[in-house]
Amino acid sequence: MWTRQHKQRNTGRLIVPSISALFLAYFGFHAYHGEFGIYSKYQLEERAAELQARLDVVHAQRIGLEHRVQLLHDGTLEKDMLDEQARKALNLSQPDEITIMRMP
Repeated sequence: MWTRQHKQRNTGRLIVPSISALFLAYFGFHAYHGEFGIYSKYQLEERAAELQARLDVVHAQRIGLEHRVQLLHDGTLEKDMLDEQARKALNLSQPDEITIMRMP
């Protein structure tokens, strides 16, 4: 009867820990850099801050425009506002007036 003697190899002990380390590295990388990862969260927060700033600017412009429209309503018609709008629409002014054009 033949018997074989095998030498104990240490490589078998390293297979499971090395595969586990590879899985952890893979999922760790995607947890940070993935579509819903930590880095993407910071980018989304920055984008939200930029959009909120733009929204604040647009909201302020809207309030200004609503105020100007309120001055043109029938019950509270301001003569100065009517005069300003008529001159702007017709592109007219008096010879002794100084006209300052500003961008809306």
